[in-house]
Amino acid sequence: MYLCKEIQAMERLDGAFLFHTNCADIKVCFVTDEIVRLRVSFDRELAEESYVLSTTAWEDRLDGLFEAERTRLTPCTPAVEETEGEITFDTGKVKLVARKSPLCFQLYNRDGDLLYSDLAGTPYTLDSNRRITHYSAMEEEDCFYGFGEKAGALNKNKTFLRERATDAMGYDAEKMDTLYKHIPFYIRLSRTTRKAVGLFYHNFYESVFNMGCEKSNYWSRYTYWQADGGDIDLFLLAGDSIRRVVDNYTLLTGRPALLPKRALGYQGSSMYYPELEKDSDDAVLDFIDTVKEEGFPIDGFHLSSGYTSYNNKRCVFTWNTERFKDPRAYFAAMNEKGAQNVPNVKPGILLCHPWFDEFVQKGVFVKDSQEDTYGVGKWWGGDGAFWDYTNPEARKAWKEYLTANVIDVGTDSIWDDNCEYDSLLDKDCRCCFDGKGGTIAQLKPLMSTLMCKLGAEAVVEHNPKARPYIVCRSGSAGIQKYAQTWCGDNYTSWKTLRYNIPIITGMGLSGQPNEGADIGGFHGPAPDEELFVRWVQNGIFQARFSIHSASNDNTVTEPWMYRGSAGLIRDAILLRYRFTPYLYSAEYEASQTGAPIMRPLVYEFQQDPKVYDESFTFLFGRDILVANVLEPGAKTWKVYLPAGCKWYDWNNHFTCYEGGQTIEIPVDISTIPMFLREGAIVPMADNQLMSMANDHMTDLHLTVIPGGERTYTLYDDDGVTNDFKDGVCRKTRIHVSGTDVVKVDFAAEGSYTDFVERVMVEMVRKDRSPFWVTLDGQKLEHFLNRRKFEAAAEGWYYSQTKKAVLVKYPNPRKDVTLTVSFEDFDLIGM
Repeated sequence: MYLCKEIQAMERLDGAFLFHTNCADIKVCFVTDEIVRLRVSFDRELAEESYVLSTTAWEDRLDGLFEAERTRLTPCTPAVEETEGEITFDTGKVKLVARKSPLCFQLYNRDGDLLYSDLAGTPYTLDSNRRITHYSAMEEEDCFYGFGEKAGALNKNKTFLRERATDAMGYDAEKMDTLYKHIPFYIRLSRTTRKAVGLFYHNFYESVFNMGCEKSNYWSRYTYWQADGGDIDLFLLAGDSIRRVVDNYTLLTGRPALLPKRALGYQGSSMYYPELEKDSDDAVLDFIDTVKEEGFPIDGFHLSSGYTSYNNKRCVFTWNTERFKDPRAYFAAMNEKGAQNVPNVKPGILLCHPWFDEFVQKGVFVKDSQEDTYGVGKWWGGDGAFWDYTNPEARKAWKEYLTANVIDVGTDSIWDDNCEYDSLLDKDCRCCFDGKGGTIAQLKPLMSTLMCKLGAEAVVEHNPKARPYIVCRSGSAGIQKYAQTWCGDNYTSWKTLRYNIPIITGMGLSGQPNEGADIGGFHGPAPDEELFVRWVQNGIFQARFSIHSASNDNTVTEPWMYRGSAGLIRDAILLRYRFTPYLYSAEYEASQTGAPIMRPLVYEFQQDPKVYDESFTFLFGRDILVANVLEPGAKTWKVYLPAGCKWYDWNNHFTCYEGGQTIEIPVDISTIPMFLREGAIVPMADNQLMSMANDHMTDLHLTVIPGGERTYTLYDDDGVTNDFKDGVCRKTRIHVSGTDVVKVDFAAEGSYTDFVERVMVEMVRKDRSPFWVTLDGQKLEHFLNRRKFEAAAEGWYYSQTKKAVLVKYPNPRKDVTLTVSFEDFDLIGM
C-alpha cells in the first residue's frame, strides 16, 4: 500500500507545478483564477486524454475529437511564496497552500475563509487492490450537494454513495443507490462560513463517496472518495457561491445545450402503442389527434423501441413493418401534426440481430477481456454485444446506421436509452480508447455521453440547419452538452413524486439543468386520480415534461385517463405553455452559466441556513417559488419562504409575506402553490400556445414586483434551427429600478424578429395606485373602469383586488422606457 505523507520537492513546469512526494507525483495547474487542478498520480504517467473536459489549459491527445467544442486557455500564473513548511499560490481570487509535512493542500478564498482542506497526514492512498482514495476534512454539519442523479434528500451529509450507473427500473426514490448517471462532482457548503466550493473528480472508474458516515478517533472528521483505478484527478472549483461553483463546473465540463423549443413541450409517450401487434403507426397518429381534440398542447412523441421488433426481439436500426407500415410516411405525418418522433435507440446488439455479422466485420463492439472477439453481456431478449464509442470506426459506423435508418426517415430527435452498459459484468472487457486501448471499467459511463455526442453530430451533418434534440437516460459528467436527461424508470407512488424533486434539483447542481421525470410514474400500477393530478402539477416545472408509462396493470397513463380531473390536468399543462417565454429564457440562461431551471432554494438563498436541508420546495427559474402539494388529502400546506426578501402569493391576489417564516395556506385539488419573490420579472404569453415549436407569443404579459435594481434577459429565437449561433436571436434586457418612480427600461439586441404585437405589464404595488404612467415620456390614459380599459389599445388601470397596476400598449418595436409614478399626489391641494 502507498500513502502520500510528505512533499519532498517541487519543480515548475510550463503552466503547472509538479510536486514529488514519497510515493506519487502531484501536478497542480491553475486553469483559471478560481479553478485549481490537483492531480495525484502513483504511476507518474499523467497522460492527458479526456472525453469530458470542454475547457483545458494543456494539450490533450483527444483534442481533435472535440475541436469544435473544447477551449484551451492559458493557465493562470499565481504568485508563489515558499517557506520551510509550506508553499502558497495566490491567484488574486484564491490561495492554495501546500503544506509539506504532514502533506496537506488547503484552498482559501481571498477573504481568508477556508474553502477546502485535505485530511492532513495521508490524504492520498493506493491500496493493494489498486484502489485510490482521497480523504478530505469536513465539519460535522457541512452540507454536500450534487453527485449527479441520487435518491434521497438533497443534502447528502452522513451518506454513503456509489458512482455506478445501473438500469434501476422501479427504484425506491428515497433510499436506493445507484441510479442511471455517473457524475463524480459535489458542492460543499460550510454552515460556519456560508461559503461553497466544488470538487470534481475527473475519473470514471466505479467509485464511492463516504460523506461523513465513517468516524475514527485518530483523525478529525473526514469524507473520502475511492475509485477502482486511475488517478486522483481533482478539480477544486471556487467562487464562494453555489451559483458561481456551478458556473465554473459547466465552464470546465461543458455548457448545457440550448435545446429546441419542442424539447420543452409536452412529449407524449407510452410503451403501449409501439408494442401493438400491428398498425402502431395508426394508433400513435390517433393518439396525437386525441390530444388535440381533448384540448391539450403537444410537441413530440417519444417512440419506444417496439418499432425495432424483429422476431419479437429488439434490434436497433430495424423497422417492424407490421407495426409501422411505411416509416417515412408515418414520420412525415407526425411532423405535419407538430409532434416529431423521438425514436428510441440502444447501444446493445443482440447476437441474433440480422445485421450482427456485418457489425462484427466493422469491428464496432467492445471486445472480450481475453479472446479476440466481442464481449458478451445480458441484453433485452438474450445475450448481446455493445457498441464501443471510443473506437473511431465504430463512431463512424454508428452515425451512418443512425442517419440511414432513423434520422433520414424524418426526425431531428434521438432517444438514447438503456445505455448504462450495466450488464457487461467483465470490467476487463477491452475498449479502443481511440487507439491506446483501455477497459470498460475505465470508460463505461463515458459511452452514453459519446453516444449522445454522435447523435447530435449526425443530426447536424444530415441537416446543418436542424437543432438536435437528444434525450438520454444515462450519462457522465459533460452529458449536459448534448442531451436532455430524465431520472429513469421511476415507480408510481407518492414517495416517488416527492423524492424525484431532489433527484432533479441535485442534477441541476451537478451541471445538468435539462432533467425531468416520467410524469405519473413509469413502472408499477397506474397512478390514482389525486396522485396523477399532483404529479402533473409538479411536472409542469421540470425541463423535460413527458407522461410515459409501462404500467404492470395493463393500463396506459394519459392526460385524460380520469375524466373528472382531465380539466385540472389540462389547466396545468396549458399553464406550462403560457410560461414558454419564461421557461425558454431560463433555458438560455442555463446554456450560458449552467443555472438550473428547477433550482433548490439553497442555490438562490445561500445566506439563509434554514433552506440548507430543504429538498421539496424549489424555485422555477429565479423568481417563482413552487411548493407543490405532495401528500394525499391535504387541506392546508406549509411553506417556508426564504429570508432576504418579501414574497407574493401567485394564487391569492399577490398577498405579501415577509421572508424567513413558515406560513400555512389552504389548498384543494386545483392548487399549485406559487410565490413570486420581491424583484421578480416574469414574462408569460397572454395568448394560449398549443405548440412551443410552432406557435408564437403575440401577447406578452410581464409581471413585475419592484424591489431594488434588477435586470432580466428575455430571450427568444426560432427555437428550431441553429441560426441562433450566428446571432439570429433576440435578447431583450429588462431593467427595473426605482421605488416612488419605477422605471422599466427595455433594450433589445439581435437580428431575430419576434411576433409580439401587444404588451401588458402587471406591476404589483400594495400600498397605492400610480399617480401617472408614461411610455417614453408620453403619458398613457388612466382608466377607472376595467371594461373600458380592456377595450382600449393602450392605457393603465389599477386593480384594487390585486393591488397591482396594469399597463398595456402596442409593441413599439424599439427600445423604450416605461415609467410608473407612485409619488404622493395632493388631491385636495392643501
